[in-house]
Amino acid sequence: MTAEFDYQKTAQRVLDIEKAAIDGLYQYLDHAFNQACSLMLHCTGKIVVTGMGKSGHIGHKIAATLASTGTPAFFVHPGEASHGDLGMIGKDDVVIALSNSGESSEIIALLPVLKRRGIPLVCLTGNPASTMAREANFHLCTHVEQEACPLGLAPTASTTAALVMGDALAVSLLEARGFTANDFALSHPGGALGKRLLLRVADIMHQGNSVPKVTLNTLIIDALLEIGRTGLGFSAVVDEQARLVGIYTDGDLRRTLDQKIDVHHTMIKQVMTTSCTTVHAGMLAAEAVQLMEEKKISGLLVLNEDHQPIGAFNMHDVLLAGVI
Repeated sequence: MTAEFDYQKTAQRVLDIEKAAIDGLYQYLDHAFNQACSLMLHCTGKIVVTGMGKSGHIGHKIAATLASTGTPAFFVHPGEASHGDLGMIGKDDVVIALSNSGESSEIIALLPVLKRRGIPLVCLTGNPASTMAREANFHLCTHVEQEACPLGLAPTASTTAALVMGDALAVSLLEARGFTANDFALSHPGGALGKRLLLRVADIMHQGNSVPKVTLNTLIIDALLEIGRTGLGFSAVVDEQARLVGIYTDGDLRRTLDQKIDVHHTMIKQVMTTSCTTVHAGMLAAEAVQLMEEKKISGLLVLNEDHQPIGAFNMHDVLLAGVI
């Protein structure tokens, strides 16, 4: 029986080679990188990324990263570009072309048209002497000493280097633009990050008749009916001007029962909690969640400027909204 193959040893070799490929990129962060970033930063059109094969897959990811971090970008397949899609590229755009050899025939076929239309070209290749490198306005070298593939055939370390250089461009532009987490959330409204950064308390709170409220002279038993009606586990206690003066929760009920207080004849003002944590409608829902976790409470009342309850929500509402 043959010995079991040492998968981990191979994986470690791959990681070592690809790490070396990334480390090797430092020497190529030269003036051309600065000029390419400046060109893209001041582009009044879009960044158009193109590449064949594995370079094309990397190009798709670079375009997506640019677009999600404040730099409008999209991917065009170079083969399709020669058959009509070149019309997607405008005179105000900048083209980023990827090819490890720098001799991709599909991309080289596009160069005369790009030159004639005066469209700037940034090329990422592993060969500074290649046709694409020579024809580019700015060339960013992504040369690697070896591929992780032992046959030296499958693009591995070279595609990693191109991907990392693309990330370096995207993040450099992000910081130069002063792009914020809120800006990022606007392009990711459906994701978990978008919900944490965009959803406000007003977006998830119960309003109107769904807000549990009783007056100071309400009997405990009637307050319990109000809590049960709304299902939030608590009720606001308000004065004659509808301003918040206290809260009564499931926890308060347990204490009431432990003290053997008659819920049928005792008013809520005698057993309510007079100080409670509240929020305003404009607060981020994620901030309200953090507040609940810090205070170890499961629900919150939302007050307006006149200290009147206008909303309420609990942890169940937060979970349904996808904030956590």
